[in-house]
Amino acid sequence: MQHDVWSRHHAFVESNLRRNYAATLIHGVFGMTGFRLIYAPTIIPAYLYVQTGSAAAVGLGMALLQLGGTLSPVLSGARVESRNHILPYAITVGSLMRMMVLAMALTAWFLEGRALFAATLAIFLALGFFQGAQRVAFQMLMAKVIPIDRRGRLQGVRNLLGGGIAAVLAWAAGVYFIEQQWLGNGYATTFLFAFILTTIGLLVLQFGIKEPSAPTIRQPVPLRERWGQFAELLRHRTYRFFLLAHGFSSIARVGLPFWTLYVGERLGLDGYVIGALSLAYLASETVSNVLWGQIGDRYGFRLVYLGALFCSLVGLTLLVAGEGAMLYAAFAALGFGMSGWMMAALTLVLEFGAHEDIPMRIALTTTVEGAVSSTGPIIAGLAIAALGFMPLIVAAFLSLGLALAVVFWRVSEPRSQLS
Repeated sequence: MQHDVWSRHHAFVESNLRRNYAATLIHGVFGMTGFRLIYAPTIIPAYLYVQTGSAAAVGLGMALLQLGGTLSPVLSGARVESRNHILPYAITVGSLMRMMVLAMALTAWFLEGRALFAATLAIFLALGFFQGAQRVAFQMLMAKVIPIDRRGRLQGVRNLLGGGIAAVLAWAAGVYFIEQQWLGNGYATTFLFAFILTTIGLLVLQFGIKEPSAPTIRQPVPLRERWGQFAELLRHRTYRFFLLAHGFSSIARVGLPFWTLYVGERLGLDGYVIGALSLAYLASETVSNVLWGQIGDRYGFRLVYLGALFCSLVGLTLLVAGEGAMLYAAFAALGFGMSGWMMAALTLVLEFGAHEDIPMRIALTTTVEGAVSSTGPIIAGLAIAALGFMPLIVAAFLSLGLALAVVFWRVSEPRSQLS
């Protein structure tokens, strides 16, 4: 009986693959283009720093953004795992996330001073909350409609197109929107543009995708009991060590927003520098995605994760030791590493253990990542204000080294366990 259910599911997926592939790709291109204007480690830190002139305030803002994403994944996973169809829920949380981007634009135009900073912090908390919920829903949706051996190429092409457009737009946002204060406030103009692009992508997904019924679902249980079942997920040895490595690498990720300030101290933090750093980071992130996707589909995403950690170490080394143009090369290497890290993390978590556990594996992984990313920026911001950048640099090197060691020696390729 169960074999017949899975046979019908696979037949549905294959018969609708072209349509779903196209809808997922177009949604990803528009969504990635818009959200990378927000989440690139250049524009938001600069926006907060312009408001306050404080690295600690930048840390607080980034922490609230990540804290929201820590609170919601488990709630979202519990909602998704017992549903036959995920798309309506995904559209709801995706719409709420986009409304927060619009709110960022409106507050940038109409508020100033302490009121603007307070509103920005509140929006960041809500934006992170809906981002965490959306991440679980959208990844589970992709797991339902795209076969495992084609997800890497899909993400690679999506990230190439979306990231390429975002790289050019981020450069334009710095050089034109921000430097020349388009529509009276360059940051507000950037956020409005991001809202429009991401909304177009969501509409394509809503009306373009054809979702199958879930081949297996969990029976609804109280959320308190579901929290207790996380221990069952951690019995999977490879996933347990992957989660440990992901926690270490998330510590290094905390530094990304602050590297813009680090370079800004040496080159100045005007619109041209913001635009050039954004272009270097996003262009390399974009170009590398096709390579990472091909490697992942052919050899598995464990190798992608290892390669991404190594590239991040190279970027950090260039950042510390380099001068002038080497600082832009450092951001390029960091973008190369981040693209592989995100792709591998999002894809590997789909491959550990049973299919019906996917939503809660995504939720647990996102929660661990968010817990580190929500406390780390506050600590980093205060440390920079008191001691400079050196403690953050040392912590980033150590955490990347530990993550690389754990993945290399303790995390086996999950696909090899299926063969």
